Amino acid sequence: RRPRARAFRVAYSHPRDGRAPPHSESKPARGVIERGPPVMNAAVTNNNTNNTAPLARRVSGGAARRVAAVTRGAPCRATSMPGIPTTKLKDLKNCIEAQQFDAEMLKELFVVADAMAEVKPGSPESRMLQGFNMATLFYEPSTRTRLSFEGAMGKLGGGILSTESAGEYSSAAKGETLEDTIRTVEGYADIIVLRHFSAGAARRAANAADTPVINAGDGPGQHPTQALLDTYTIYNELGRLENLKIGLVGDLANGRTVRSLASMMTNFSDVSFYFIAPDVVKMGQDIKDELDEKGIEWEESEDLLGVASEVDVLYQTRIQKERFGDRLDEYEACRGIYTVDAAVMDAMRRDAVVMHPLPRLDEIATEVDSDPRAAYFRQARNGLYVRMALLKVLLKV
Repeated sequence: RRPRARAFRVAYSHPRDGRAPPHSESKPARGVIERGPPVMNAAVTNNNTNNTAPLARRVSGGAARRVAAVTRGAPCRATSMPGIPTTKLKDLKNCIEAQQFDAEMLKELFVVADAMAEVKPGSPESRMLQGFNMATLFYEPSTRTRLSFEGAMGKLGGGILSTESAGEYSSAAKGETLEDTIRTVEGYADIIVLRHFSAGAARRAANAADTPVINAGDGPGQHPTQALLDTYTIYNELGRLENLKIGLVGDLANGRTVRSLASMMTNFSDVSFYFIAPDVVKMGQDIKDELDEKGIEWEESEDLLGVASEVDVLYQTRIQKERFGDRLDEYEACRGIYTVDAAVMDAMRRDAVVMHPLPRLDEIATEVDSDPRAAYFRQARNGLYVRMALLKVLLKV
């Protein structure tokens, strides 16, 4: 059995009077998530009532689940919703890159995500973003990211202005600049979620906008909300974010998910990486330099079975054909070299997990899906809760 996940100890200020519950006697080391008993020691304040209730994590069927402790006889409701953040999360204006987040901000955001997992239709929490509009501008195809953002806004009562294939069906097809598009759209929306094919596009959009901008992936650059949900998933599955060995497999040159995750995990102690990739899609030197600068150990390897036997997390990615242009011979040479199948699962430890940002092609065999260590569909579901939490934080609700 996988070890029981532990809840964060986080104190929140009350949204009205700013008072925080007393802290625990011991303070965790920087970059280490303090694991307490299964029920949180610090109660989280509800925006709508003076009552407080603890949050808990449980392990069921090999995966950590979030549950709320409900007072006997109390009205049926979601869970106690955190109030105003006390970390630098309260000053977050945009979500552009993984490097914006530190360990304390992540801990606080994940407590909010736990609460979001318990929001019920018709509860006061399900109306917290009523009156707000979110615009999703996607210049590249997306299923999980776009739908999870729109689902997140809908579950919290907000409005959704959506455009898919914006490069083809928006005024960009007429030659409108990204900056002009953003300045126009922010007149209709309170927050903008942007996916673009060019690295750095989200930063350009944020510089042009007064409303918050969320980077939903900018070409081969960054995908910070994927890194947030990946980090949240690792914590849910393993019960910790320190003392981890992580194997990143596949297209590490173009995979914005693995780049962002590597950066985000530098916030935690005793984390090391293995990079397993074909020569033409090896991890970029900028990420290696960042890891070196922060004292994070990394190693390149061609031995997938050997790495699988060592790691706590095996994070597989697809080879991204769309990034190769007319170099299809290189794509075909890369595809299929590293596949997670029954043999790889046999080599892995019983308490390790396999993750994938999806979509997958043939880099994870379907026979793996029934293994309780296959976390990728739970990972996708976690994206809804994390994005609900991020919308709440950025809209200052």
